[in-house]
Amino acid sequence: MDPVDRSEIAFFDVETTVPKRGERFAILEFGSILVCPKKLTELRSYTTLVQPADLSLISTLSVRCNGISRNDVVLAPLFSDIADTVYDILHGRIWAGHNILRFDCARIREAFAEIGRQPPEPKGAIDSLALLTQRFGRRAGDMKMATLASYFGLGKQTHRSLDDVRMNLEVLKYCATVLFLESSLPDELLDESVSPSETTSLRRHLRASSSGVDNTVITPFSLPSIGENSVAQPDPFNMSFLRNEMASDNNLQLDTLMEEEEEETQPSDTVVVSANTSDHEGFLSPDAISLSNIRAVLVPFYHGSQLMRLKLLHGNSSPLQLYCSGLKIRFGISGKFLDNSGRRRLNFVVDLNPRLCSILEGCDSNAQKVSVDSGSSSDWNTVVSPVKGFVNCPNARIHIPTEISGDAARYAIEVHQRESGGDTQKLIFSNPSAEELESLLKQGSVVDAFLSLEPYDYQQKAGVRLVAKKLVMHS
Repeated sequence: MDPVDRSEIAFFDVETTVPKRGERFAILEFGSILVCPKKLTELRSYTTLVQPADLSLISTLSVRCNGISRNDVVLAPLFSDIADTVYDILHGRIWAGHNILRFDCARIREAFAEIGRQPPEPKGAIDSLALLTQRFGRRAGDMKMATLASYFGLGKQTHRSLDDVRMNLEVLKYCATVLFLESSLPDELLDESVSPSETTSLRRHLRASSSGVDNTVITPFSLPSIGENSVAQPDPFNMSFLRNEMASDNNLQLDTLMEEEEEETQPSDTVVVSANTSDHEGFLSPDAISLSNIRAVLVPFYHGSQLMRLKLLHGNSSPLQLYCSGLKIRFGISGKFLDNSGRRRLNFVVDLNPRLCSILEGCDSNAQKVSVDSGSSSDWNTVVSPVKGFVNCPNARIHIPTEISGDAARYAIEVHQRESGGDTQKLIFSNPSAEELESLLKQGSVVDAFLSLEPYDYQQKAGVRLVAKKLVMHS
């Protein structure tokens, strides 16, 4: 049995480099405080600069973001030198921080993986970005730490690890105090800056909590946290009030959340199907889609999960999937970026006709609204993009799903060839390699695409990705 008391909450923050395309993050500073969960008092602290293995990763942009230069870290310890201390601080404790579930947690796991060690594991997590967006509302603006600190008059954020975690704790205290007071005051005495919807939502949550029912929505952009249910009278100064039940899979990586769900394909030497099937295997043509029927909703990642994700529907329950015929490829296969497993992320760019463009813009609009309403502060990347130097020539990027298991050099897609008569298709590739896809998907080629629309939110970037499930090449 571990003799060390692990009841404290570990608030932590990492400052990192700002990577260029294709580079990984490198930790430049780690800072943490251990906090008593009953009194919210700081018990002890630790901070250190960290020397990255490659000092050239510290760019001018990186220095502008956090002020940490190469000279600052040239004599600092490597991460391998502080790994034992970081592990001891974090392992087995509840982790807390602002946006930690999408950023800091991933950086810690990456840093331990790079030195060949198992990362520390939390027994729960509190992400104050998602939590405060949900409980406190957007009265403070974009809910970034600097904005919250300014709202409460706590000074300017320094973007240094120890300063930031202490500011995070103070922001939580202030927000909890305001919520406690608002829950006790009659409506007519509430500050006019609090909208009626925020007040109603808060009172509804408090009433539900006092009756033992937790109606809290876990946003699709944060992992749920471990928690206690059935609190008779919520105390905003008790951190247990701020916890939710943690998902069973603690080690779910955020990169994996962005991966495509792989569908099993039956091997076949030659498959001939009709090109004129009425429902296109459950995929709708743009002309069959009503803009008013496009909906974005939150759904569980899997049955019984509290971890939610965005999903686009057509009507009440049908997943929105597109069958797009006659797409002209403007830019062929690109695969210069790698995923965490070292696999090339392949994509290509196609021109869009006006009808398809309006459908995709409608999907964007609906998904972005639900994303913002659910608490995301990420920058939204539109699925439709103009071509530089061209007028009225919109295009979109189509992604090729990578294999989640099996041969890492192959891709989870079927490629068919349309026969010259146009009525039949012949399977030419199942789970093709990158080289095979590059030989087919060239600039100027014409393709029919069966597409799923997959919302994502990762590292402060959000949007909707077009993912190809099947491609039909024109002769």
